Formats: sequence, structure tokens, C-alpha cells
Amino acid sequence: MNQDALPRSLSRWSVPATRRLTLPSPRWLLKLVVPLALLGLWQLLVEREIYSRSQLPAPLDVYRGARQLYETDNFWPHFQMSIDRVFRGFLIGSVIAILLGTLVGLSSIADEMLSPTIQAIRAIPSLAWVPLLILWMGITEQPKVTLIAIGVFFPVFTNLVSGIRQVDRRLVEAAHAYGLHGLSFAWQVLLPASLPSLFTGLRLGLAQAWLFLVAAELTGASKGLGFLLVDGQNSYRSDIIVFAIISLAILGKITDWLLQLVEDRCLRWSDTYGKGR
Repeated sequence: MNQDALPRSLSRWSVPATRRLTLPSPRWLLKLVVPLALLGLWQLLVEREIYSRSQLPAPLDVYRGARQLYETDNFWPHFQMSIDRVFRGFLIGSVIAILLGTLVGLSSIADEMLSPTIQAIRAIPSLAWVPLLILWMGITEQPKVTLIAIGVFFPVFTNLVSGIRQVDRRLVEAAHAYGLHGLSFAWQVLLPASLPSLFTGLRLGLAQAWLFLVAAELTGASKGLGFLLVDGQNSYRSDIIVFAIISLAILGKITDWLLQLVEDRCLRWSDTYGKGR
């Protein structure tokens, strides 16, 4: 028997080398530190009776209130209605802000005409729009979505214009040298170069959408998380109020996380300090 064939035949049955086990990084546990600390502080305030149960319900009371809503089929309709309003208002406000922001960034004349008025309107408080929108549109879905779109518009517009103004002048001159002007210049140069600022505005606008949602649903709404806040106040159900507040926080975080995933995918080309941490 060939002596060289023996090691080769045995190598077929040899045990493969042990692979190094890679365990998931425990850094994600850091994200739970503050929520768990707040939960513990919440429970401590209840046990020490610093606030009464009618003022600050225990975490278990909030869970029971949420379960009661679920069992009476009053759980998902409020969530679905609020998410639908935020989605529509965010989409409308973002599209208008991107169009006007690109126009202002491209044209100095449009900048001088529009920017002062837009910045003045930006200073108007959100609740000041409510009675006027109700007079114009009635107590329907339109004023609620419009109010959310107004809240989304300003951070997206402001950050996009700021990002366009910070585009490297040498990049602009190179684009003009290659014959890019107008819409092609905006689409191929300005918008890609200002994407980081645009996504910052979109995330801020999304946070504003949830804030303006509560203002929109506090008046003239029969469904939604804002309506739950008013209903809990009128019925002296502090557990429902706290549940609505926690739900708004969770939904806001989930939607921001989803938008951040889109941002990371669109900005894969960027090499920044935050990506190396």
C-alpha cells in the first residue's frame, strides 16, 4: 500500500479544527441601563407613596390597563390611527420641505423671497394652528394631518438648506464644468452631498411629527394615542395616561430606528467618526 495514500485517506476522517466561538457583544445591554433604572425609580416612588396611585400608578397597574384595552378591542385601533396620521403627515411635510429646500438652495432669489417668511412662520406655536385649521377644514382627518405636516416641514427644510449651503464649492465648480445645471445638478450633486443634513432633518421632523400628533389629537379626535390621553384624564384613569405616554415613546423610538436603518444604507459611502465607534 502506498504510504502517501494513508495520510490522505485519514485526512478525510480527521476532525476539523475547532472554530473560535464568537459571542455577541454585550454593549447592547447598555441600552437597557437607563430604561431599567427609570422603571426601578418608578416602582420606588410608588412603594414609598410619594405619589398616590391615582397620581402615579404602579407599572403593574399600567399593564392591567393596557390589557383591559386589548381585551375590549380598544388597543390596536388607537395605534393604527396614530401611525397612519404620522405617516401621512410626515410624507407630505417631507416632500414639500425637500422641494422648497432644493429651490432655495439652488436660487438666491428664491432664498431672499421665501426664507424670511418661512422662518417667521416657524416661530408660531403648534397649538396656535389648531383653531384656524379647524375653521378651514372642519373636525376631520385633514386638519390633523396638516398640523403634523407643518411640524415636519420646518426641521427638514432648515437642515436641507443648511446642508446645501455647506456643499464644497470645488464640487459645485466641477459639476458646472461637466455641464450639470438646474435639476440635473440638484439631483446628481446637491442632494447626494447634503444627504447627511437631510437625514438629520428627517429624523428631527419625525420626532416633531409625534409631538404634533398629540396636539392634533387633543382636539376633535375619537381615536388615537392623543385621544387616550384626554380620555384617561376625563375618566381619572392615570394608568391609561401613562400607558399612552409610554406607547408614544416606544413608537417614536421604533420609527426613528427604522429611519436610521435607511440612513445607514444610503450613507454607506461616508467614513465618519461615529461609524468607527
